[in-house]
Amino acid sequence: MKRTILFLLALPAILFSCSSNTITGRKQFKLLPESEVQAMALQEYTQFLTTSKVVAGTNKDAEMVKRVGERITKAVENYYASKGLSKELEGYKWEYKLVDSKEVNAWCMPGGKIVVYTGLLPITQNEAALAVVMGHEVSHAIFNHGNERMSQQLGAAVVQEGLNVALANKPAETRNIFLMSFGIGAQLGVLLPFSRKHELEADQYGLYWAAMAGYDPRQAIPLWQRMEKAANGQTPPEFLSTHPSEGHRIQDLEKYMPKALEYYHKAIGK
Repeated sequence: MKRTILFLLALPAILFSCSSNTITGRKQFKLLPESEVQAMALQEYTQFLTTSKVVAGTNKDAEMVKRVGERITKAVENYYASKGLSKELEGYKWEYKLVDSKEVNAWCMPGGKIVVYTGLLPITQNEAALAVVMGHEVSHAIFNHGNERMSQQLGAAVVQEGLNVALANKPAETRNIFLMSFGIGAQLGVLLPFSRKHELEADQYGLYWAAMAGYDPRQAIPLWQRMEKAANGQTPPEFLSTHPSEGHRIQDLEKYMPKALEYYHKAIGK
């Protein structure tokens, strides 16, 4: 009975925790205050730095990461200011770190902590391609994608709790089958598709931020071609992946390229 009451009390929060992103216009489901997400991110970031090999800031690659990061985040801040939305970036204290790791990766936590792995640099190959990646990761943070993903998981957990209540008197085997079926359904039906939406949204605006920062957005196409080659056919089918296929990404980037080039030519004064 106690579980049933908790489940019913949680439903209004789930149903009414939707708002529209002021930049993209997309409806977002967020259960957590952004300040709380940023506090959690800062704690994880601090812990990460203590257990990782951070490349010294005087290293030329680390200097490049900082230089690109500063140009990207300045472009983001200027764009938000032009829309009267600077308040949405409150709490962001940008940092840019290069970490010595063979992993091909980069990320930006809520609150503006950006990390690039050295393993990414042989694939980006130049500053413009790195700017596209960093713009992508910054988009995840400023568009609250992490908050959405956490909220989806929490929402799924609440619904699963409801199933636990409903199936409490069922045989263990039947109950496990139902719960496992729900887990697969939630993963393929909600969580993974939303993650792909996040990725494509970040691709689009990451391209724009790079262009606004004065980096040639056309470098995004060969970048993802190199990504595809580096994957060497090891990526899972797109419907099972949190990331869209490189081919899908390239198609979308080509669609957004004319707008990105407008921003680019404006930024470089041509």
